[in-house]
Amino acid sequence: MAISLCVLLWAKPGMDEAMSAYEDAVLRLVGDHGGRVVQRAVTDGAVQRSVTDGPDGRPREIQFFTFESQDALDGYMCDERRLALADERDRTVARTEMMDIELR
Repeated sequence: MAISLCVLLWAKPGMDEAMSAYEDAVLRLVGDHGGRVVQRAVTDGAVQRSVTDGPDGRPREIQFFTFESQDALDGYMCDERRLALADERDRTVARTEMMDIELR
């Protein structure tokens, strides 16, 4: 069964471009695992003064994906090429939120 995901990413201070470069690298692997990046967007990451915004401000990057199955997603998450970049991820990404969604 196909699944769709939304991923929110917050960069560590001063790491916007480095996080984007890391994401460029790992997102190239999605197609190798029966997945597709539907949309990728960036924000200015600013802290907003709205009651709906969390204390950490807006995410720097928002991504939407589809994968053929949970096994396909698991394959992507466990891809050795992706895991080899874990240090870069830890250096640049402050926070990640991933949620199952229904694309309409």
